[in-house]
Amino acid sequence: MKRPQTDSRLLPDPSRRRFVQGLAAGGVLLGLGPVVRPALAGDETATRTGMAPFLSGTEFDLVIAETPVNFTGAPRMATTINGSIPGPILRWREGDTVTIRVTNRLPVSTSIHWHGIILPYEMDGVPGVSYPGIAPGETFVYRFKVRQSGTYWYHSHTGFQEQTGMYGAIIIDPADGDRIRADRDYVVQLSDWTDEDPLDVFAKLKKQSDYYNFNQLTVGDFFRDAATLGFAKAWEKRRKWNRMRMSPTDLADISAHTYTYLMNGTPPAGNWTALFRRGERVRLRFISSGTQSFFDVRIPGLKMTVVHVDGQDIEPVTVDEFRFGPGETYDVIVEPKDDRAYTIFAQSMDRTGYARGTLAPRPGMSADVPPVDPPQWLSMVDMMGAMAHGGMTGMGHGGMNPVHARHARTEYGPSTDMRVDMPRTNLDDPGVGLRDNGRR
Repeated sequence: MKRPQTDSRLLPDPSRRRFVQGLAAGGVLLGLGPVVRPALAGDETATRTGMAPFLSGTEFDLVIAETPVNFTGAPRMATTINGSIPGPILRWREGDTVTIRVTNRLPVSTSIHWHGIILPYEMDGVPGVSYPGIAPGETFVYRFKVRQSGTYWYHSHTGFQEQTGMYGAIIIDPADGDRIRADRDYVVQLSDWTDEDPLDVFAKLKKQSDYYNFNQLTVGDFFRDAATLGFAKAWEKRRKWNRMRMSPTDLADISAHTYTYLMNGTPPAGNWTALFRRGERVRLRFISSGTQSFFDVRIPGLKMTVVHVDGQDIEPVTVDEFRFGPGETYDVIVEPKDDRAYTIFAQSMDRTGYARGTLAPRPGMSADVPPVDPPQWLSMVDMMGAMAHGGMTGMGHGGMNPVHARHARTEYGPSTDMRVDMPRTNLDDPGVGLRDNGRR
């Protein structure tokens, strides 16, 4: 595979550029422009780190370019929108017609996809499907009527540009006013960053799917199982996994051994901060922009009331934590009663790392950062569903007799992407890593 020049992300001569650790806005050093207000409500919240620029109205100009960044101590090149990671927060109003001019200053083609937005297919931003993409040096004009409201996001749909920083948030105000009351309103955009060339990461995974999994089963794990279950059951348990060529530690394809997890473009050491006054209702719009990562999110000491999911208002549900994956959005309300700092903690599902920030009454404050939870390995139920209930013991290439769902004729054909042959409900199961941890 021939690599485009823009995917070479090592800077040849970093001594000629000014780099700092990723404590400034998204670790981005060039093209930032004027300082903007980080919160969507609350004027005194302008002192903080790592918030994206904030644009509103009906006409927007976005420029895609390469920008030097430093999140880990190693200078790299990122793909940015208007020079920041994340890109600008775009605020629209339901019913308006928006015009977005996107100029490509990369040496390769690019694109922007409006994730979850209802629009004409020509404006969807998927190269090879809705349009050819945006060639180097060209400007493409997106124009469409906004037919919905809520929290969404946008990102590149070309190559690995999203992995290298090309994403941003969208907030659409309802035409008839927001039904969710909040004194302050923040975007919390989570993502994963690697200093490696994403093409190299992809190549490694194609050759060895568990390349980044350093939590493999060991001989010691087998003997611990034997001490708990007995030798025969421990042997049978290991044999089942081996025959399926699966691993109970397969919680994530890519781990923190290469990823640095970011909150609003800020690594954990950067301490992204959102301010509040005691007793206020604070809306946090969580957006999962990770390329590969699932995050488990909680704020120790605070309950979160989930009020909005994937652009839709929902019946409020109060939780201690929630899990979400790439592309999902969860809006929560928190009401801090004490004049102290709280940690916003988002650990990866495989428990190898985390993103974190702070909810605080004053700038410069921080709270204790909890340790990541111990990893909880997968069970047969997690991997194979109904097949785990006695159906796996004699598993071979021809020994399975699973019960398949009977699908309607309308579920076949080119218009159907996927069918679930053995459906099951998991509404009573929070998922691996969240079971029996004392949190709701």
